[in-house]
Amino acid sequence: MASNEATVFIVDDDEAVRDSLGLLLRSVGYRARCYASAKDFLKAFDPRDYGCMVLDIRMPGMTGLELQKHLSEIGCNIPIVFITGHGDIPMAVEAVRLGAVDFLQKPFEDQELVDRINDALRQAAEQREGELERLEILDRIDSLTAREKQVMGQVVLGKANKVIAGDLGVSQRTVEIHRARVMEKMQANSLAHLVRMVMVAEAQGTPPPAA
Repeated sequence: MASNEATVFIVDDDEAVRDSLGLLLRSVGYRARCYASAKDFLKAFDPRDYGCMVLDIRMPGMTGLELQKHLSEIGCNIPIVFITGHGDIPMAVEAVRLGAVDFLQKPFEDQELVDRINDALRQAAEQREGELERLEILDRIDSLTAREKQVMGQVVLGKANKVIAGDLGVSQRTVEIHRARVMEKMQANSLAHLVRMVMVAEAQGTPPPAA
């Protein structure tokens, strides 16, 4: 079951590192969960969980970089802070190129890690806010009738009411009524606002309203 509380997921095959990082993070008020391998993490992880990850880049089995790529492939963009050894810098740079928040080279100061985690959690909060907005928009789209979705699809293309009426084979007055209902149900305060909401829905893979 997904949690509404931000969690820092620690994935490292070194038990001593896991224990020390878990203790550190809990001591400064974070909720932390520790895993000995990428496989263990994937077994327990719910993609709806909210938070970030502290991930060792070099582990037996699935490496940290491989885990990052796997999460990206399944559409999970949890912010990641990598921890690396000296010889792993090229891999860490690649991880950042692929979207990681940052990496820390061992040994690192506790405050350095806390600062990077704060950055990652800010990013997670922004992502979550965007997801909540998307879900709200999808709920609003679902509340539209089939005809209202047709009208909205035409409206966001910039078509005038007269043109939409001709395309749909209805009166201009009917289009005006549907358009007003669309604006009300979508809680759009302008055409630009409506277009932006449709773009948010489309950007997340939702089919655009039928035109």
